[in-house]
Amino acid sequence: MYGPSVRDALLHDLDPLQHDAVTSEAAPLAIIAPAGSGKTRVLTRRIAYGAREGRVVARHVLAVTFTRKAAGELVSRIGRLGVDGRITAGTFHAIALAQLRRHATERNREAPRVLDHKARLLGPIVGGRGAASTVAVADVAAEIEWAKARLISPDGYAAAADAAGRRTPRGAGEVSRLYAGYEAEKRRRHLIDFDDVLSRCAEAIVRDEEFAAGQKWRFRHLFVDEFQDATPLQLRLLRAWLGESKDLTVVGDPAQAIYGFTGADAGPLIAFEKTFPGGKTIALARNYRSTPAVVALAEVALGASAGGSRRGPEAVRPHGAPPTITGYGDDGAEASAVAAACEQTHAYGVPWHRMAVLFRTNAQSSRFETAFTRRGVPFRIGEAQRFATRPPVAALLDRLRDSERKLPGRPFAHHLADLASDDDAIESDEARAHRDSLLDLGRDYIEAVGGIGGVGEFAIWLDTATGGGATARSSSGAHGVDLVTFHRAKGLEWTVVFVTGLEQGLVPISWSTSDAARAEERRLLHVALSRAEDELHCSWARTRFAGTRRTSREPSPWLGLLENEANHAPHGLLQERRAPRAHLADLRATLNAASPPSPPPNRAHRLRH
Repeated sequence: MYGPSVRDALLHDLDPLQHDAVTSEAAPLAIIAPAGSGKTRVLTRRIAYGAREGRVVARHVLAVTFTRKAAGELVSRIGRLGVDGRITAGTFHAIALAQLRRHATERNREAPRVLDHKARLLGPIVGGRGAASTVAVADVAAEIEWAKARLISPDGYAAAADAAGRRTPRGAGEVSRLYAGYEAEKRRRHLIDFDDVLSRCAEAIVRDEEFAAGQKWRFRHLFVDEFQDATPLQLRLLRAWLGESKDLTVVGDPAQAIYGFTGADAGPLIAFEKTFPGGKTIALARNYRSTPAVVALAEVALGASAGGSRRGPEAVRPHGAPPTITGYGDDGAEASAVAAACEQTHAYGVPWHRMAVLFRTNAQSSRFETAFTRRGVPFRIGEAQRFATRPPVAALLDRLRDSERKLPGRPFAHHLADLASDDDAIESDEARAHRDSLLDLGRDYIEAVGGIGGVGEFAIWLDTATGGGATARSSSGAHGVDLVTFHRAKGLEWTVVFVTGLEQGLVPISWSTSDAARAEERRLLHVALSRAEDELHCSWARTRFAGTRRTSREPSPWLGLLENEANHAPHGLLQERRAPRAHLADLRATLNAASPPSPPPNRAHRLRH
């Protein structure tokens, strides 16, 4: 026992519920960890405390994470806690593949040959060529991955896709046929993919008692992070690893379940005691990341979409700047004002990398890439995510080049108009969103060059306008304002966050028509808002370019709830901050003179201390 003057290094800084989660002898145990509640601290302390108390042997710990980075951080933090011995940590796929290879070696068999990318086999099956084929293959691969995550065979795909309301790229029947062809080609070549790795590992444990005994002896204590993101296939493997043992701890948050579209299912976490009879759930209840105003706004956005019973977390930080909600004349004005606000925020002492701009879809990034580049504000966006380098954009540029080859000498604006009118060739909502953004930039290009130039010159201009090769664009390792989608923001946090594009059709996204899909959209908004530590700025645009015309937009149906909580707009949410302009030149003049939201008076003082 520790005397009153002795501080327990593993427990002294935990709140009562964190303390219970770390020290509980319950098994299986689920720890519900809302955003900012100290999830990683609790998970690592529980492992370290178990090791110290003799309940856990480090070399027999298997910690499952959803990224290699998270696994590395987990191992590093546990090592710093003084644990004697190294735990095994990794993703479901990495651990399962290592086990399959060990299984083959022990039986003098050839290790399974794993297909690195589905596109290698799917390309010839799907057909086509160039960037358009790349996009089509990626769309079909995503559907196959969803099906396999949900334990759905090719024969069952069409019915399951229809029941789930999937927006399939080529029709459910066609995807089912392509899925079957892909599976047949894999068998012919004696290959397995990464989805098969999970199912094969589970089968090996179930069918081979000797192998199962060896794995269960080696991994006696199971810990799973982000359990709300587990798929039925991953749950099947987890049950195989666990066997009859009850030594399982999972950590997650149903309020952050945002990957249902990839096959994830938060149901086993929500109903943990039913999923694992005899289990116990402890819910953490304090938020250490964000100011009370940010926490309150994120909870309002969530509503009842977390499922089950939920008590909103209590913010323990002092009050800070109230969140803002701003309506702009159009998406260009929004992007320009956000870029200016980031510049001013940096002038008050906030580092570039402690700011982020979040948006619902990848295609929305183009406006911000362009606005930040023009203003000279550094930003970070992965090279693979940068607008000008994405496969959907490359496919659209290929179509423009084909059009130009067939009709040489035709004005570029006419080729652009053909692209705008050809809706039949657009196979997905994502492709349509990228098409609309490309058309918008195409109009900017036409104005910039006075109507001359061709597709080749436009492609070069597009790369430059969105930061390619420019000083405004930082590499992924350098400092800059982060431009990320709501989904990619999960697990991250920043001092100042701009949550943009809060309009009907984007938030919630237009194709989320079922109750389950709209609930996931609310959870996604909750995730985006809860990334902010000190300041949160929300915005929407009254008009956007969509194809060949500027369309009016309505605010997100949930924005009124946010406004009521923020108590920011005394004259009503729908009042515009900037009137729309009919001509781009007038709009740009207005944007150049626009003032970003002013930082709170105490920001400079807070940063100095």
